[in-house]
Amino acid sequence: MKKLTSRIDKERMLLGIAAPLLAVVAALVVTALVIAATGKNPGPAFHDMMTYGFASDSQVFILNKATTYYLAGVAVAIGFRMNLFNIGVDGQYRLAAFVAAVLGGALTVPGWLAIPLIIICAMATGALWAAIAGVLKVTRGVSEVIATIMLNSIATAIIGYLLQPGKLGQLDEAGTLVSTKPLPSSAHFFNFDTGPAGVLDGFIVVAVVVGLAYWFVLGRTRFGFDLRTVGQSESAASASGVSVKKMIATSMIISGAVAGLIGMPTLLNESHQYDNSFPNGIGFTGIAIALLGRNNPIGIALGALLWGFLERTTNHLEFQGYDKEILGVIQGVIVLCVVIAYEVVRRYGLKRQQQKVGAELAAQAAATKKQEVAR
Repeated sequence: MKKLTSRIDKERMLLGIAAPLLAVVAALVVTALVIAATGKNPGPAFHDMMTYGFASDSQVFILNKATTYYLAGVAVAIGFRMNLFNIGVDGQYRLAAFVAAVLGGALTVPGWLAIPLIIICAMATGALWAAIAGVLKVTRGVSEVIATIMLNSIATAIIGYLLQPGKLGQLDEAGTLVSTKPLPSSAHFFNFDTGPAGVLDGFIVVAVVVGLAYWFVLGRTRFGFDLRTVGQSESAASASGVSVKKMIATSMIISGAVAGLIGMPTLLNESHQYDNSFPNGIGFTGIAIALLGRNNPIGIALGALLWGFLERTTNHLEFQGYDKEILGVIQGVIVLCVVIAYEVVRRYGLKRQQQKVGAELAAQAAATKKQEVAR
């Protein structure tokens, strides 16, 4: 039986490598066909993407984008591990960034105190906004998908109302940009000056810490085990003494707290205010990245880097005469290929394991029968 287990483990490892390779090959083939369908040669396009994407200034841009995307991916993945679909990450992070920006603009305390207060405020706002959907689900059975979609719209309306000049917003000198009061310079987060390549956001350090915490809590603690158990089987978790409702509400709150961090690289490292040009849609990007990374912290990091790479290089392709819509097509193709490839490999691996176990048991039964006959 040990030999069989060893063979199954080796095959599982090979299948784990085969899945992403198959996805990459399929994505490249389909993307090449899409580019060719637009009347362009895919060869020069891929070459240009690789050359431009690995330039030093592009690497800094990709890391800055990946920092935000990684936090979004982790926020979504926490829900996924509980079998919850937190579509509200986008609204949670925007409302959290807005409230944190208002607080930061009003603070007059030293920077060493202001920055933690802003971050805590953002996490608390995201957690409270996500908690609404969690409470509705466990008390009234409301689908978290419907609740979070509605909460996204409500968050957008609240921000739009409060950001008006005369309320919490102010108009710039040109009269084109409405924003909150800028953060004082003491509340700016630190950066890494890489010279000609540009400035790397210091919040990447926080993203790394979040990734390590996600890995440790979900993979090395009782809480993480309970969370994963509820996600796999609520009845089994309940039978083992786990409070399913408590875990659902808690996971939504934690997901919202991490979502509150998504806007912090932009707020603390770049814009230093919340305005009507603040990036939106990142929460939905996090869904794609969590799917790409299979809810694994390293996989999510690779997915975030890939997303940043594609955004950087395909925007450059637009200046080379390629259609600007190619970015959305490539991103969609990659997500589809990854999902399909992993599912195909999973089903194949399951079938192979069943065949091997069946063959091994049949062989053992035949050997036992042979021994009985010999007696």
